[in-house]
Order: sequence, then C-alpha cells, then structure tokens
Amino acid sequence: MLTAEDLEFLRRPLHGFLTVADGPVRPVWFEAADDGTIQLFTPEDSPKVRKVSGDPRASIIVAAPVGERERWISVAGRVTVEPDGAYELAARLAERYWDLEDPAHAGELAGIQTLELVRLLIHPEKVSRYSM
Repeated sequence: MLTAEDLEFLRRPLHGFLTVADGPVRPVWFEAADDGTIQLFTPEDSPKVRKVSGDPRASIIVAAPVGERERWISVAGRVTVEPDGAYELAARLAERYWDLEDPAHAGELAGIQTLELVRLLIHPEKVSRYSM
C-alpha cells in the first residue's frame, strides 16, 4: 500500500503524529520498514501499549516541514506489540534524529536503553496522501 515515493518520504527524519484508539495525538519517532509496516518503540508499560491492547487501531500522520511544499501521508491500521527489536530500533532512530556525538543525546539514548521497551507495528490498511 505504501509506494516507493511514500517510503522515501517516510525514511526522512520527520516526526510522526500517532493516534491510538481512544487516545491523544502524540509526536513520535518512527521507521517505515521494508515490509511496509510503520514501527516505533515505547516502554512496555506506556499508555499506548495499554490502549492498543484493548483496541488495536492506530494511525500516524507525517508532514513535510515548513519551507517545503505541502505534503503529508497518513497510515491507519491494526497495531501489533512486538517484544523483540525495540532496542535496535531505538538506537537506529536516535542516530537518525539526534547527533549522538553530543554527550547529552548519547546519555538520553543510554537512559532509553535501560527501559523495558517494545515495538509497535502499524500494519497499513488505509493510506492517504497529499502532495502539491
């Protein structure tokens, strides 16, 4: 469902805005995987995990930053909680979003890595997009 152009856009270091059923919108780091899923990491005891355990629907919207022509992609679908791969994902995303040569960011990543993390995978069922 995601096109090659979608994946290219989603692999940029942009923030996504995640909504889970019955929950608020949250900015998140994310990764578009080769299999077309959207994955993110979170502590296993987070409200996101509790909410998707009861109702596994979620969506993420990613928009181009200010200064670029308007473009956005919305991906909605069923979410699965995966116990493996979260630490590796957190490290990849930290490298993508932060300068890990900065001791403050390296320390933040080290702190994240001490948490009990899981991966959330959004399996696309509906993709909407707009580009000028």
